[in-house]
Amino acid sequence: MPKQAGIIRLERDGPPGVGLERMDLDPADFASDLPEQRIHVYFADEAIGLTVGVWTTTGMQEAFGPYPGDEFMLVLEGRVVMEDGQGGAVPVETGQSFVIRNAIPVSWKQVGAMRKFFLLLHDAEAPVPQIASAEGGVIVMDPEALRRGLRDEAEMIGGGHQQDNCVFTNDAGTMSVGLWTSTAFKTDMQPFSVHEFVQILDGHVAITEGSGATHAFGPGDVFFVPAGTVCSWASDGAVSKYYATVTPPS
Repeated sequence: MPKQAGIIRLERDGPPGVGLERMDLDPADFASDLPEQRIHVYFADEAIGLTVGVWTTTGMQEAFGPYPGDEFMLVLEGRVVMEDGQGGAVPVETGQSFVIRNAIPVSWKQVGAMRKFFLLLHDAEAPVPQIASAEGGVIVMDPEALRRGLRDEAEMIGGGHQQDNCVFTNDAGTMSVGLWTSTAFKTDMQPFSVHEFVQILDGHVAITEGSGATHAFGPGDVFFVPAGTVCSWASDGAVSKYYATVTPPS
């Protein structure tokens, strides 16, 4: 899929009339029998290794090894366990969001079917970092703990009072994940400076593109804003979101 500007709403079954495409899998990537996996890519920028989409799998276990990329995910259904090869494991349940650090040594264990929205940043041509331990490399988002750690933004935006708790920055410094909240606000119409994957937790936001198209999002909605999209944001009340941002090359 080519790069494009414009707000993209993610849907659990892919776009209506399009659905999900069955993936070709390599047996060497699995420590189990081959599962059936399907995907729809909503946005891709091959130049930086960025992919955004929805993905499903049947039960399986991946081969142990370095995780291929920095990835933020929302589990729509099912349960996954990230095993570190030393007896440690991090479970992620339906409705939870989590982030995985590139190249940590883990194995994805899937009992039963699973569906997720994802943002993956993976440069397949880059050398694989040598990371000895998976400790701290899988972060399950805890909204209550994140709210306790909120910090005021130094700059007020659109008249609102913003707070942010960034819980993950990748080793390259190009991807950040966290919780952001704001009181009522409205921003100016301008190009978006980063790629952003958004999961609305509370409140409502309206985004108007330069073309005049308006998108309304509320709790549970997930969408993606490609860098360069000309748009303005507005909310009549408090809003909170999980975000995963990727800074494009200058």
